[in-house]
Parts: sequence; structure tokens; C-alpha cells
Amino acid sequence: MKIKTKMIFPVALGTLLLALPPAQAATADASTNMAAAGAGTNVNLNATMTQLFGDPVIAKGKGFEIKQSDLDDVMTGIKTTAAARNQAIPANQLKPIEAEMLNRLIEVQLLLQKATDADKAEGKKTADSQLKTLLERAGSQEALNRQFAALGMSMNQLRKRIEQENTAQATLVRELKITVTDAEAQKFYDEHPGEFEVPERVRVEQLFMSTRDPLTGMELSDADKAAKKKKIEDILKRARAGTDFKALVEQYSDDPAAKNNGGEYTIARGQTLPEFEAVAFSLNTNQISDVVTTASGYHIIKLLENMPAKKLEYNATLPNQTPSDALKVSDYIKTMLTNQKAGKLAPSYLAALQKQEGVEILDPDLKAAEQAEEADLGTNAPAAPGGK
Repeated sequence: MKIKTKMIFPVALGTLLLALPPAQAATADASTNMAAAGAGTNVNLNATMTQLFGDPVIAKGKGFEIKQSDLDDVMTGIKTTAAARNQAIPANQLKPIEAEMLNRLIEVQLLLQKATDADKAEGKKTADSQLKTLLERAGSQEALNRQFAALGMSMNQLRKRIEQENTAQATLVRELKITVTDAEAQKFYDEHPGEFEVPERVRVEQLFMSTRDPLTGMELSDADKAAKKKKIEDILKRARAGTDFKALVEQYSDDPAAKNNGGEYTIARGQTLPEFEAVAFSLNTNQISDVVTTASGYHIIKLLENMPAKKLEYNATLPNQTPSDALKVSDYIKTMLTNQKAGKLAPSYLAALQKQEGVEILDPDLKAAEQAEEADLGTNAPAAPGGK
């Protein structure tokens, strides 16, 4: 599928993790480990800066305050996620991004003050589902805790943030009186057939041996790499001699999810490392590959199933979903259309709400960045009817 669902209040940390495909943990570049190490540095720096300069209030409104540490937590998550994808945020974009994230934190706090018990229940329900999905994708609670530690957050902190932002989303939809009918969803499906085409995919098992230090993300020495290479080659001989491949995966794989999922992943083209993809899509069913070398380490791949491209039916379940986040196409469309409607109506509503509640941005640099963004939006806004 090509369409994406965009929440008005994307969970700054949780949603970014949810956006990672399930195969990420097994086949992505080892820069994820390096990003985790870098995040730890960012967290320590945040703590040091707080000790030196305190934790000033950078924005406030009726009934709430937002401190520098609140914004720092969000930015740490964003920087870490970018680093894990081998991306760097240009220095000249950092302040505008901080201003945008601060604005979202403000809007969440404003909406939480309008939340009903039903909104809070909906926020909790969605948060529970998202956290369960994160656990399933991580493979174990230990692996999930490591991911959050890299982002400088505890499970309780993350749960609170996810719950708050989902509650804000539910409140916004209710306040704007947004509804999506079955007829609207069916109409979108009928008019966008290409959006529901699923590309060719393969379901594989992989045995993975990392050539990076699990704590620092640094490459192992040549001698250690050679030892890993010999070990995985010996395992390959055992697999081809008839030893149960899944048992070998569970015993020897460095993939943290392997003990829970047996090293099994479903991937489409473009979702994983090129070397891994080229081999995975060239195998026959139940064929075991040679050792595949990538920037992450060494892999042995067994093809379980080749799934041809197809179009999803309206009531079909979306592919590549964990049990907790499995959705039907129809439900996905309704969520997407709800967010589209909210995206059009929310800016004017939220701007008026900020004015009504006396919101002030106290940090001069962030205030200047916010004003520059507003001026840019005004410059690029569509002309009024009649050219005025």
C-alpha cells in the first residue's frame, strides 16, 4: 500500500518506533546501535545542561507550563531516530523543528484540558495497543527497554506521552465533530485502486551474526570478524546437512527478536539492505542461502514463501501487521480520512485556542522561529478570492 496515515499529534517517540518496519531489527544497518550510543550522550548532555542552567519554563498558558526538559526529550527522540536511519538534521533546521515540536506540545496540553472521560478512555485504549505493538516488534521486553533507554525514556514516561497525545487526538476529533461514513471510505477505495496494491514480498527466516559491538556500535576487529565468519559458515554446513534451521536461529542468532519470532520476517523490495534483498528474492522455497555479508554483519537466509503482488480487498487485513495492530483496509481508510479532515480544520481551531488560553512562548529564539514560520505560511498562503 502507498497511502500513509498521519496523525495531527504524532507521538514524538512511540510513533517513530512504530513507523519502523518489522524487518528493521534484523536487517537494518548497524548504525541503529551507534545511534543508541549517541542518544545516551544526548541524554547525559541534557542532564548536564539542566544541572548547570536549570530547567526554565519556555512556554505557558492557562493551567499549564512547558519546560526546556520537555522539549529536549522530544528532540532527543527525533535526533536518535534520524541517526538510526543514517540521516543528519541540518543545523539550520534544528530551531524550526524545535519550534514546531514546542507548538505540538502546547496544543496537546490545551486539548488535554478539554478532554472528556471518553476521550481519556480512547487515548488509553490506543496507547495500550501501540505499546503492545512495540513489544511485539521488539521481540522481548528487554529489547524494548533498550530501545527506550537509547531515547532517554522509561516505559512509564513513554506510556504517559503516548496516552496524552492519543487523548489529545481523540479530543480534537470530537471538538471538530469529524465523522467518516462507510460510504466515504468505500468511495475512496473505489477511486484509488492503485493505492491498495501490495508489491511482491517474501517471507524468510534469517540467522544473523553482527560484526558490530552491541554497546558502542563500533566495528569488531578483523580477527573477531573472521571468527564470526567461520562460526556462521560452520552453522551453514549444519543447516544444509539437515539440522532444523529455526532451532539454529534461536540458538545462535544475534538478532534480539530471534528467540521470539524464530528470525522470521516478511519484506517487500526496498525495505531492507540491498545485499540482503537481492539474495532473499532470488531463492527458491525452502532454499538456504550462502552467507550474505552486509554492513551489519553476516546473514544466512531461508526462503519460506514468495508472495506475488496483489490488490487488497476492501475488507482484507493489512499486510505486515503484528497481531495487536492488525487493521482492515476499511478501518485504515476511515482513520486516514479522519486525519485528513482534522488536518484541514485543526490549524484555525488550534490557533484560536492558543489565543483564547493566553499562550506565551517565553524563549526568545523559539519565539522568533515560531514567528518566522507564521510569516512564511502567510507568504505562501493561497490568494484570497478576487486577488485581495
